[in-house]
Amino acid sequence: MDFYRPPFHITAKMTALVAEIGEEIGRLTVKRSDKIDPKLRRKNRIRTIHSSLAIEHNSLSLEQVTAIIDGKRVLGPPVEIREVENAYEAYESLLHLDPSSVADLLKTHGLMMKGLIAESGRFRSKGVGIFDGEVLVHMAPPATFVPQHIRSLFDWYASSHLHPLLKSAVFHYEFEFIHPFADGNGRMGRLWHTLLLGHWKKLFFWLPIEELIRSRQKEYYAALGKADATADCSCFVEFILELIRDSLREAALAENGTDQDTDQDTDQDRASGIDKSPTERLLAALGDETLSAAQIMQRLGLSHRPTFRQNYLQPALAQKLIERTIPDKPNSKDQRYKKCKDRFA
Repeated sequence: MDFYRPPFHITAKMTALVAEIGEEIGRLTVKRSDKIDPKLRRKNRIRTIHSSLAIEHNSLSLEQVTAIIDGKRVLGPPVEIREVENAYEAYESLLHLDPSSVADLLKTHGLMMKGLIAESGRFRSKGVGIFDGEVLVHMAPPATFVPQHIRSLFDWYASSHLHPLLKSAVFHYEFEFIHPFADGNGRMGRLWHTLLLGHWKKLFFWLPIEELIRSRQKEYYAALGKADATADCSCFVEFILELIRDSLREAALAENGTDQDTDQDTDQDRASGIDKSPTERLLAALGDETLSAAQIMQRLGLSHRPTFRQNYLQPALAQKLIERTIPDKPNSKDQRYKKCKDRFA
């Protein structure tokens, strides 16, 4: 559709990021011959679902999400358990979806929101606004225009000659701007972005970009807000490209069995004549205080939340060396951590 023009311009930063992403894709493709171990696929799919739902305030832990997908009984809010079951079914359908099909979009929304909202699988019938507290930060287009806007967006994507990395990020922003559904827009926008990238390079079907979005959630929403305020989504495209690059680098590190942050910290420890495991370093940083994850990361000199969670936090929790202050809501924004009294009495 010639009349559709996304509010976007290509920047030097985008060009550099696209080149970096291409290099990272090349390295991964050479290593694995475009094949991914089935166990790694499953692990990454679960991480994707957990992170995408956590962004929408689902409080279930990664371990609980894994158990639900494995068919085990889990104690938790029924609605949140249903969200996990639905998201798993929706993501499992990815390989069979046509990214240019509005019918497939509606069908997938039906899977994602089944039993959660009355209008699952249908475009919204009413106006909707996005609020930050009591402040309206975005008023979506009227419901009567939603089908036309979505069709125009799909047509633009199909006819655009932009690089897939660029136009998929633009699609992501425009989808959230249109806000086509009564609920589930965030998780559907992220899923469809994955679908678009996966049809370009298959490895994106299994890359948990959502995990990095979750770790930089404030920046994600700030980029969306800035794009709305300036009527130019270029800042959001740059942010998404950074996340994709970092996700690819994380995947490469995971395949090598190494971790950049851990390697750097270990080198620093050895230079001081100290050889501590990640859990020992976490306990030393925690001391006798009760701290948030961000505070512990700052003391450890770490900046990458997935690294911290996988190598430091989760092992310490599994070994019952530390405990949450809000155990029934693992993803609460007020969550803090302290040493287990029974282990350090």
